[in-house]
Amino acid sequence: MLYLQLFWTFFKIGLFGFGGGYAMLSLIQGEVVTRYGWLTSQQFTDIVAVSQMTPGPIGINSATYVGYSTTGSVWGSVVATFAVVLPSFILMLTISKFFLKYQHHPLVESVFKGLRPAVIGLLAAAALLLMNEENFGSFSINRCQFIISCLLFLVTFIATSRFKANPILMIVICGVIGLVVY
Repeated sequence: MLYLQLFWTFFKIGLFGFGGGYAMLSLIQGEVVTRYGWLTSQQFTDIVAVSQMTPGPIGINSATYVGYSTTGSVWGSVVATFAVVLPSFILMLTISKFFLKYQHHPLVESVFKGLRPAVIGLLAAAALLLMNEENFGSFSINRCQFIISCLLFLVTFIATSRFKANPILMIVICGVIGLVVY
């Protein structure tokens, strides 16, 4: 029963997770932490961190880790990963036949214009999801940790967005700073 529930959950996430893996994070968190309680918020934050560091799309990596963590089995990983990819695979096969023919049709262009705000909203929700006490600490408990975390976030954000710093280099630098400071 758990495998069927896992499949259906990640199938829905794959079906409605427009905007890629980061946009899926809020959907995954809502299902596996809030709705079903399969993982704690801390476990989910750890899974997101590991998913970001491993090769591949973060949504698929997260599904793989959640599937394994939930069931304790490789089959859980297989089920969750297959389920999150299946809707995209089916949609791509279906849409690819018609998209090239109708890509400049006003109705198709309108649909994509309507999807853009939804994608931005899902990406913003993913960013807000990661701005939690597990990642930044608590100002009331440890002010120094909170301030350093916020500074690392701001410096990394500015360095990657404005100065086009290598994200992998920024991850390594922040990891070393975290190791030394904490």
